[in-house]
Order: sequence, then structure tokens, then C-alpha cells
Amino acid sequence: MKRVQVILAVAVCLLAGTAVAHASGGEVTGDQLWNYLWRVINFIIVVGIIWKLAGSKIKDLLSGRQQEIKQNLDDLQVRQAEAERKLKEVETSIANLEQEKQAILAEAKSQGEALKVAIEEKALSDAEMIREQAKKTAANEALGAVESMRAEVAEMVVQAAEKIVQEKLSDADHDKLVDEYLTKVVLN
Repeated sequence: MKRVQVILAVAVCLLAGTAVAHASGGEVTGDQLWNYLWRVINFIIVVGIIWKLAGSKIKDLLSGRQQEIKQNLDDLQVRQAEAERKLKEVETSIANLEQEKQAILAEAKSQGEALKVAIEEKALSDAEMIREQAKKTAANEALGAVESMRAEVAEMVVQAAEKIVQEKLSDADHDKLVDEYLTKVVLN
């Protein structure tokens, strides 16, 4: 198939060359035709030698380039599909962003309410504990005040009794009481 294409290409070149020669000026002589024919044969031989020596490398080069272009196109399609997928993910996450924001706000609000309730309960329990301590402190201070008053009253009673005893008790009665007291203490 390739050889047929090469032969057709050569024939087209020959026809094009003769057409150019004919159009260039009048009649074509036999010498001009032989000169042209030798040039075409020389061209075909040079192309044949180049094809023989470097044809496979040229084919590989062109084939390799074709494969590289095909691979690049395939890679571009894969990257385009990946980019479209990522774009959809970003669009989805943007759409979900409002819902996530609302969820976060609702969670923060519920945590704030729970914290408020906990603080109020702690304040109430602390207030109750302070009230209980104040009651105990007041009761203790009242007892202390009563004891202090009793001690003062007792001291006043003793002082009043001493005064009464000193006023009514003579020295002889005093000596007699001391002797009786000492006798009781020694005998017991």
C-alpha cells in the first residue's frame, strides 16, 4: 500500500514537472525532456537511498510523534475529567457550606445554653451553701453572745452577792463561815 502511494507521488511530481516545463515557454525539446527525466530519476534515487538508510527511523519518528500526540490527548481528556470532578466537588462543598454553617451555629447555641444552665445551677448551689454557712455562723455567734451574756450576768450576780454579803456579814460571821468551810473541806 505504501509503495503504491510512493509511485503515485512520483508520477504526480513528473506530471507537475512536465506541466511547468511546458508552461514556461513554448515547445519542449528532446534534450530538455531527457534532462528533466534524468533529474527526476536522480531525485528518485536520492529519495530511495534516504528511504533505505533512514526510512525506518523516519517512520519510527513519525509514528512515535503520533503516539505521543495521542497520549497527550488522552492525558488531557483524563485531566479534564478530573478537573470537572473536582469542580463538582467544590460546587457541592460550597452548596453544603451554608448547611454546615447553620449546623455549627446551632451546635454553638446549644452548648451556650447548656453552659448557661450549668452556671446558673452552680450559682444557685453556691448561694444556698453561703446561706447555710451564714445561718450556722449566726447561730454560733448567737450562742457565743448568750454565753458571754451569761458570764457577765453571773459575774454581776457574784459581785452583787459579794456586796450584799459584805454589807450584812460582820467580821465575826466571816471568821465563823471560813472555819466551817475549812472544817468541811478537811473532813471530806
